[in-house]
Amino acid sequence: MPADSPREVGARIAARRRARRYSQPDLAREARVSLSMLRKIEQGQRSPGDSTLEALARVLDVDATQLRTGYQGTERRVHAALPGLSAVIAGYEIPQGRPTRAPGELAHAVSTAVGWRLGAQYGRIAATIPDVLADAIRYVHTAPASEHQDAARLLASAARTADAIAYKYQARDLSARLIDLMRWAADRSADPLVAATAAYVRTETFFSARAHEVGLAALEQAVDAAPAPVAPLEAAARGALHMRAAVIAGRAANTAAADTHLGHARALAKQVGREGTYLGTSFGPDSVRIHEVSVAVSLGPTAVDRALSVAEEWAPPSSLPAERRSGFYIELARAQDWAGLQADAFESLKVARAAAPQHTREHPWAREVAAGLRRHYRADAESLTHFAEWIGAV
Repeated sequence: MPADSPREVGARIAARRRARRYSQPDLAREARVSLSMLRKIEQGQRSPGDSTLEALARVLDVDATQLRTGYQGTERRVHAALPGLSAVIAGYEIPQGRPTRAPGELAHAVSTAVGWRLGAQYGRIAATIPDVLADAIRYVHTAPASEHQDAARLLASAARTADAIAYKYQARDLSARLIDLMRWAADRSADPLVAATAAYVRTETFFSARAHEVGLAALEQAVDAAPAPVAPLEAAARGALHMRAAVIAGRAANTAAADTHLGHARALAKQVGREGTYLGTSFGPDSVRIHEVSVAVSLGPTAVDRALSVAEEWAPPSSLPAERRSGFYIELARAQDWAGLQADAFESLKVARAAAPQHTREHPWAREVAAGLRRHYRADAESLTHFAEWIGAV
């Protein structure tokens, strides 16, 4: 895809700066960029180089792809990090010395990386997660008894965050190993909520293998083992399992099971009361709405009206994590394409890209829809061709 114009990039930087309530001098100082250069960039008179773009993105708390959509640095960084991740977890059950961070520093590093995962900022995860994960493994082996449960929880969260880049970038074997590490940490935590989260993430392996029936059975076992939903955290953990069970039931063409699990998820979302992030997973009424579309798309073209009816009366609020909003519009685009609404499908893909560029770029369904639109949809052909080139659908 042709690079964004300097004016487009500058406008995005300026808009993000204002949203973050930075003045130009503030941003220039924090990013270590000259004020005159920043002014020229925002005015579209100068295009930022990769290092400048990364520095601005870091301060503005976005992935660089959200400032320049054709930026390739994120992909290079992720692929460069994968071998290191593989090495870090090769012998996770073997003690390997003491962590380099104090427990509080490690907890902060893991929490920050979780925020990047929810925001689909994969380049930022890749830059730090191998070292963070290594420290989390060391901490589990060296923590005193009074800290052991917290150490295991941190390791499970770090492994899940590392899995986000492995799974999204098609490193399926590494993803499966990271999920095994997460489950190992969950066992050591003796925390049923961490075990429920691990079961939620483990579903990726069933999706990858197209083993939908056994995946549904595994999730239903996890629901049975989850704590009773007596408080919001427990209700959210169980509700997330029901949401994911509904989707995999849809892919197994089990409409009755899909609807049953969606019904349980709705009831638990009502009990929780409002959308939030619980143990690293978004859950609440908005997430359930998104999964209604996911289930409809999983059931295939015959259920397209179910997906479209949700989108007619509701759209994800901007407060939802970027990755979840992007996923909604990718799946909606698939339903719209099936329904012959090609113009709407293309618009949905563009909204998905605006929300989470790297998530959209790496999503196989987004690539599939874009490729089909390019072959059969002639309106706005030049713009669609550019999009298809950006996403790798040509």
